[in-house]
Amino acid sequence: MTKKHLLFSGNNAWGMYNFRHELLRHFVEKGYRVSVSAPYDEEQFRMLRELGCEVYPIRMKPRGTNPLHDFSLFLQYYWLMRKLKPDMSITYTIKPNIYASWAAHLHKIPFLPVTTGLGYVFLKKTPATSLAKRLYKHAFSKAERVWFLNSDDLRLFREARLVSNALVEQLPGEGVNLDFFAETPMPPADQPITFLYVGRILRDKGLEEFIYAARWLRKRYPQVRVQMLGAMWPENPAAIPQRQMEAWQREGVVEYLGFKHDVRPYLQAAHCVVLPSYREGIPCSLMEGAAMCRILVATDVPGCRDVVLDEQNGYLCRPRHWKSLAHAMERVIKLSPKEREAMGRCGREWMLERFDLHLVIKRYEQMINDTLAKRQAHHKH
Repeated sequence: MTKKHLLFSGNNAWGMYNFRHELLRHFVEKGYRVSVSAPYDEEQFRMLRELGCEVYPIRMKPRGTNPLHDFSLFLQYYWLMRKLKPDMSITYTIKPNIYASWAAHLHKIPFLPVTTGLGYVFLKKTPATSLAKRLYKHAFSKAERVWFLNSDDLRLFREARLVSNALVEQLPGEGVNLDFFAETPMPPADQPITFLYVGRILRDKGLEEFIYAARWLRKRYPQVRVQMLGAMWPENPAAIPQRQMEAWQREGVVEYLGFKHDVRPYLQAAHCVVLPSYREGIPCSLMEGAAMCRILVATDVPGCRDVVLDEQNGYLCRPRHWKSLAHAMERVIKLSPKEREAMGRCGREWMLERFDLHLVIKRYEQMINDTLAKRQAHHKH
């Protein structure tokens, strides 16, 4: 019997590995043939191959608006699907959700677009936004289902009538592995309070506000530590330049920890995970922090408010407002050690209840099995 073949597509290989390696490994171990298409990245492609995936490079400008580049991307997906003939296509991020979906539809391949967050194009009201909405509407009309990672994005698509109500479903993020991100006690009481940002070093993540808040806090509480962990992303228009980060470090306002594959030791050493982002899908850094019983401070924006239960497992603050962020962080400093422990445990319980990776994988399995069974029945007739 030939293996069932799943094709997963995204706009960068780092995201495909970083957010979905456990999902991909699961299907490889279940005996599926698993292919991944994304722009070429030597290290991430090697890691995806080590999981047992086939990898196919795609040329793409994730933020480009040149129609010729986008048409070329559509053709690449068209020929890739013609060559691979997968049983199902699963896509993430704007361009794969649109152009790989069209290609799959033309080849009569069932497809599932996963809206991981509306991202850069939806942060600004531009002609590109209205074009993206029209393209989404067309692509999603033929999907098996359309999944969203947060309630705000789902509501926005419904209200704008970009997708049929019958097709939509909310998935609890990418899920968090609660065995890997295990429950850990807060750092000892004699340790300075440590705030940690985990993610790409981008302005859209609210890092300039984070720095302003850190300056304000460190004047009042000089022993407090403020850390950033994540990759510099120079090709991104919202990137914070290396020289800016070096200046902040010289000033002593923040410790930059660089990029790490395993973030757990840094989460364990922190009291609070901070994400002052302008918009998210479902932020893994907050889920991982909560899974390890860390308090969360984040902006009251789509994605973040799905994970942070205000005043229960953390605090929400106003977006793009450093003073509101600073006051939320100050509230963490003023908690007693017992209160910090209780908030951290509440976060862990919320992850167990709603964001457990096993629940997410189960939903994928159910969706894929139902789709392939329906397809088989259709072919028999």
